[in-house]
Amino acid sequence: MEELKQGGYLFSKIHQLSGRIFAKKLKSHGINEINPAQGRILFALWQEDHISLQQLSKKTALGKSTLTRMLDRLEESGHVTRIYPQEDRRKILIELTDENREMKASYQQVSMEMLQLFYNGFSEQETDQIEGYLKRILNNLNDFEF
Repeated sequence: MEELKQGGYLFSKIHQLSGRIFAKKLKSHGINEINPAQGRILFALWQEDHISLQQLSKKTALGKSTLTRMLDRLEESGHVTRIYPQEDRRKILIELTDENREMKASYQQVSMEMLQLFYNGFSEQETDQIEGYLKRILNNLNDFEF
């Protein structure tokens, strides 16, 4: 009998455990008000700021209703601002605040620590392979959803 593959189960466990570790590391760097899911939004905005809600949804793989609720909390805590362009009031742009931009270096330090933890004991070639496989899995899931 063929052994049952455990990819989904392993992804789920990695997600849960890494989220807890990431939250602890954020707190150790004085970042208390951001959880890992909100961090995914901020990370996307640090890569490209002042983008539409639609673009942000795609970059984070979060549904619009989930993203909207999370943005509400991030806006209340002073990390992002919603911009309503005069030329198209239906469009909403999301922009980081100056306060949040100052947090970027600390958050990136935590992200680097997590990468070191993820890839501890792997060669650079193995790390590249893992990332290639993960991107392929992500593409497979994106192709199925869209």
